[in-house]
Amino acid sequence: MTKIIFEHETLAKTLSYCLMHFTVAIMVAYLLTGDWGIALSIGVIEPLVQTGFFNMHERGWNKAKTKYHRRMMDGGLPISVR
Repeated sequence: MTKIIFEHETLAKTLSYCLMHFTVAIMVAYLLTGDWGIALSIGVIEPLVQTGFFNMHERGWNKAKTKYHRRMMDGGLPISVR
């Protein structure tokens, strides 16, 4: 199980973030409105959008990290010099 999680780390992190975000968003929306209908509406829509953006953000960081490591393995030369 641990191997699967680390092989798909971005997906696992995105799903755990999504579950946490749903819970927090619904609870905060309920505390502010006192209405479960409104709380569920806000608590479902906002985390879905935020989770999508988190996934894109995480992928961007992974690409940047990969480019950095490749550059360092090539002697630290800027990509344009090669």
